[in-house]
Amino acid sequence: MPTHTAGPAPPPHGVSLREATGVWARIAALSFGGPAGQIAVMHRIVVEERRWVDEVRFLHALNVCMLLPGPEAQQLATYLGWLMHRAPGGVIAGVLFVLPGAVSIMALSIVYALYGQVPAIGAVFFGLKAAVLAVVLQAVVRVGRRALRTRAQWTLAALAFLGIFVFGLPFPAIVLGAGLAGFVAARAGSTAFGGGPHGGGAEAGSSLLGDGLPAHARDRRGALWLALVCLALWLVPVVAILLTLGSADVFSRIATFFSTMAVVTFGGAYAALAYVAQQAVENFHWLSAREMLDGLGLAETTPGPLIMVMQFVAFLGAYRNPGDLTPLVSGILGGLLATWVTFVPCFLFVFLAAPFAESLRGNRVVAGALGAVTAAVVGVILNLAVWFFLHTIFREVVPLRGLGLAVDVPVPASLDPAALVLSLAAVIATLRFGAGMVTVLAGCAAAGIALHLAGYTTG
Repeated sequence: MPTHTAGPAPPPHGVSLREATGVWARIAALSFGGPAGQIAVMHRIVVEERRWVDEVRFLHALNVCMLLPGPEAQQLATYLGWLMHRAPGGVIAGVLFVLPGAVSIMALSIVYALYGQVPAIGAVFFGLKAAVLAVVLQAVVRVGRRALRTRAQWTLAALAFLGIFVFGLPFPAIVLGAGLAGFVAARAGSTAFGGGPHGGGAEAGSSLLGDGLPAHARDRRGALWLALVCLALWLVPVVAILLTLGSADVFSRIATFFSTMAVVTFGGAYAALAYVAQQAVENFHWLSAREMLDGLGLAETTPGPLIMVMQFVAFLGAYRNPGDLTPLVSGILGGLLATWVTFVPCFLFVFLAAPFAESLRGNRVVAGALGAVTAAVVGVILNLAVWFFLHTIFREVVPLRGLGLAVDVPVPASLDPAALVLSLAAVIATLRFGAGMVTVLAGCAAAGIALHLAGYTTG
């Protein structure tokens, strides 16, 4: 007679959930520098060190997450966690990826709201803006090298940039249009969009997970129920706030705005940031363009998704419209609400899409659509880089509207020479000499302080 009770069967790949939790915590702690840096850290640990998945599977998951609304790095962590340990693994990986940044940004938002007008602190943010510009340009280069291999992909990236920057076309229309173009081209037998990126590294099947379809990827009914749970966790609080407070209340606007953002911002975190910047600055007037850049500087200096800047935006929006609450309490609640309605949908999208995406791995038509989307995202990121450049280098930018145009034009007389020099130095250090992001951020912050001490107005 057996003398013990068998426990749960270990996963086929042999990696326990406890071990994986430690790895995801390590990735979260090291995830500085925006999506490009975070994906690089994830690739190094998950593909190269641990060999949980191979290169081909990693890039397939990345392309799928680029196609989904929301921050691609956090969704990639959720996707890979789901691959390894079903829904619990996905939840743990996704939450841990967000948690350090959420705590850090909340603390820094409070400091900014209380002491942000102190000249020395303003000088630090002045320097960080130059580093943010370098980060985004580096993302353009990194994603461009991976995504743009054919003339058609280069053309699509250029059209995406012109559509956003010159004509103000919505991000969903551009990214979905690119996906449709890639789908149609691949269906017609064209390889113009390359069938998605391919890289070196591990061969398919050389990883612990292997190349087969996991058993839980075949459970479509389970995936649907899981998605419905996430949908309820997302929308029930939003509806309750609207019914209780009314649509004009700041918390209702935060809930609906960031819920909308979670649905319409395709193309990853950089596309989402452009949407947040445009709406929060120009429509809601929760903060200024320069304060938006300050928030991005905060997000770059903390671990976690770059889109965590939305917590900073919501904090300031609620802080400045407190209603019956104290400004600080209102700001904290507003920031937490924005975080909830931004990231809960990410789990919904991943858990719903991942089983289908896994079953379609290797499909030429799907790969063509994903390759086209990734190419268009390069144009989206370039648009964001130009937006950062204009609002960093010039103190005044005038929107030009009419005749179908939607362009921000700088006022030449408002050129800030110190910002220009510091930005060029950050870009050269990053792109030419390969300086690490922590080095660039620290150097730019120190330069801002030095300019302040020398008597230069960094406002």
